[in-house]
Amino acid sequence: MMNQAFDKEEFKKQVASKVKSLYRKTIDEASMQQVFQAVCYTIKDQIVDEWMATHEAFRENDSKIVYYLSMEFLMGRALGNNLINMGAYGGVKEALSELGIDLNVVEDQERDYALGNGGLGRLAACFLDSLATLGYPAYGCGIRYKYGMFKQEIRDGYQIEVPDDWLKNGNPFEMRRDEYTYEVKFGGTVRAEQKPDGNYTYIQENCQSVLAVPYDLPIIGYGNNVINTLRIWDAEPVNTFCLESFDRGDYQKAVEQENLAKTIVEVLYPNDNHYAGKELRLKQQYFFISASVRAAVDRYKNLHGGDVHHLYEKVCFQMNDTHPTVAVPELMRVLMDEEGLGWDEAWDITTKTCAYTNHTIMAEALEKWPIDLFSRLLPRIYQIVEEINRRFMAEIRSRYPGNEEKVEKMAILYNGQVRMAYLAIVGSFSVNGVARLHTEILEKQELKDFYEMMPQKFNNKTNGITQRRFLLHGNPLLADWVTEKVGDGWITDLRKISGLIPLADDPACREQFRQIKRQNKVRLAKYIKEHNGIDVNPDSIFDVQVKRLHEYKRQLMNIMHVMYLYNKIKENPQLDIVPRTFIFGAKAAAGYHRAKLTIKLINSVADVVNNDPQVNGKIKVVFIEDYRVSNAEIIFAASDVSEQISTASKEASGTGNMKFMLNGALTLGTMDGANVEIVEEVGAENAFIFGLSAEEVIRYENNGGYYPMEVYNSDPDVRKVLNQMIDGTFSGGDKELFRELYESLLNSWGGGRPDCYFILKDFRSYADAQKRVDAAYRDQEWWAKAAILNVAHSGKFSSDRTIQEYVDDIWHLEKVTVNMDEE
Repeated sequence: MMNQAFDKEEFKKQVASKVKSLYRKTIDEASMQQVFQAVCYTIKDQIVDEWMATHEAFRENDSKIVYYLSMEFLMGRALGNNLINMGAYGGVKEALSELGIDLNVVEDQERDYALGNGGLGRLAACFLDSLATLGYPAYGCGIRYKYGMFKQEIRDGYQIEVPDDWLKNGNPFEMRRDEYTYEVKFGGTVRAEQKPDGNYTYIQENCQSVLAVPYDLPIIGYGNNVINTLRIWDAEPVNTFCLESFDRGDYQKAVEQENLAKTIVEVLYPNDNHYAGKELRLKQQYFFISASVRAAVDRYKNLHGGDVHHLYEKVCFQMNDTHPTVAVPELMRVLMDEEGLGWDEAWDITTKTCAYTNHTIMAEALEKWPIDLFSRLLPRIYQIVEEINRRFMAEIRSRYPGNEEKVEKMAILYNGQVRMAYLAIVGSFSVNGVARLHTEILEKQELKDFYEMMPQKFNNKTNGITQRRFLLHGNPLLADWVTEKVGDGWITDLRKISGLIPLADDPACREQFRQIKRQNKVRLAKYIKEHNGIDVNPDSIFDVQVKRLHEYKRQLMNIMHVMYLYNKIKENPQLDIVPRTFIFGAKAAAGYHRAKLTIKLINSVADVVNNDPQVNGKIKVVFIEDYRVSNAEIIFAASDVSEQISTASKEASGTGNMKFMLNGALTLGTMDGANVEIVEEVGAENAFIFGLSAEEVIRYENNGGYYPMEVYNSDPDVRKVLNQMIDGTFSGGDKELFRELYESLLNSWGGGRPDCYFILKDFRSYADAQKRVDAAYRDQEWWAKAAILNVAHSGKFSSDRTIQEYVDDIWHLEKVTVNMDEE
């Protein structure tokens, strides 16, 4: 790669040339944004050669390719990661420094790619990095959102959603590929036409259409010349402007197609609290799936003489959660309507080609679509789903004669809805969970009937993260220290980081580790001062919870504990506690009112606590605005405590927990998701575990829940915190502002059980665990040892390991070697 032949002088010359040709300026005159663009285009010239060579190797080897289908790819910024994986980071940093330019400042010119939101999208990004680094052929397939989820602003403590115009300055690394454009159809009617052989062909008419235009982004493997592709689809109108309609005075009709195209790719996850939002979300899903499936089939046909009968030998569609499930009926449609195959043949190919990853335990998060919406928007696809369902119900009846209850429980079409997870399971050859506990709960609880009927499909693939982004790039001080102690093998084989284990007993190493952590805390403190205007103490415990805001993740319990601590300090201003900085970062979905109210509560508590002189710096509360990959890297590196406090049995896996561990934070958490495996690796003595177990939660749920009023009546500390939600203590006297949160915990709100995420039930156990954190942090030698052991035991949680398991058990890919001839 570039490090083998990095020519500093040539690089400087190329950057100057790009600045000149792009902007008619010299380097000295150029803005930092212009320098950033010039650096990216210079690097891209090198990338394109290797990208072409990689795809030539795929063709020569007739490689099997996995198409990773995902609504989200939370890539973060590209420049730094690309330079690291090309082995050019140090050289470029030095070259720019000689030009008087700081590479960190150049990197800050890049907007995070707004292609994802939470763990699902970041996992997809880590997987692409690992696939390329391990040398396995892959495409990521998604949507080129114009504004992503949204940019979060906090105004007066409230989350405000503003457009995230990440493409404002263009994306220098992307390549538009007009030659692979597809027309995608919505609505209309389906006409059956009999062919000479007696079979039928189906034609969708009177429909709306948009063009799916692909933009390719390079995904660079670490040090191996392999460059895979993230293909994101943009939508464009079939006809930009209908002059005929305009001339007739029908101005709305004239721009209808243009508006349809615009709305499809405008935002990630449009608010689906209403019919129009639901319709748009389903359009998005079919839009990128139809284009991706057809592109994959066409590529296969071009290499195999137009014959699709052995597609599954060279193509695998991995559906990342239920969002891409329409891949199953769309592949059926392509094989039958476009390739002329019969049902049985098409179904055999489809069920050998599609695989499904389940990311949620909660039944309400398993996607369902109203049949009237689905059938109107995707009429031909719905016909195919109906037939899949009819045949599957016949299969259930033959396996379980007379058991109509089983048929109802497992039907794909039921109660006016299309159950997408069930369609994904029936249409796939593999169904995997993303942590051992998660997979067990799927098999024994949520998907029990399917597991009983087809156990051979089910398997577990515990999630992972890429150490190249979250240690090598995000925490260079610690990365250099690890390399100095155990060599650089950990960069591509994280298990080698276990070489640090004996160093945890070395007082000198512990001191070095502490100094690195403190420098990272100073860096984060500076970020907080710049962005929040709050002074935080780098010698306080940095206690961090950053992740999507959802009730089951229990940010509410965290801030209630802060209120509880505040009350203790008010009762006894001399209270002996280690100073603690509570750091939150989270976006709430635009239509998720209770989650947004929790953000307001966190900020309202922060206003009171941070401005009360009696607190005297003992506790501070910070809400980091617009949490995203680029500021996450700074946060993970600086954290002491990793809050992983979801209700046991609700978090499928979590990957933030792994990023904290890798950066030397200790887990404060429930035995949920991948926490179980983290604690197995590092030992319970090096973590702080509390709360109900998954089995206990499930037992309560199966028996109708528990009575939170008992906790309220028996625990005066909890009662005081709850009463403060409705007495105006943290809301400037407004007694109604947080009433919904109060009611949700004690009396339910809008139906359902009260406190269905067991916040009050687990609160005392959580507060006790927090006391253990306080006591443990006072022994700095013990803490440093435990932190080093967390880093040293993180080897299992690399996405490289996860991807190798997918390859071995599901995809069966072969590595490619890309040799670049030295010029």
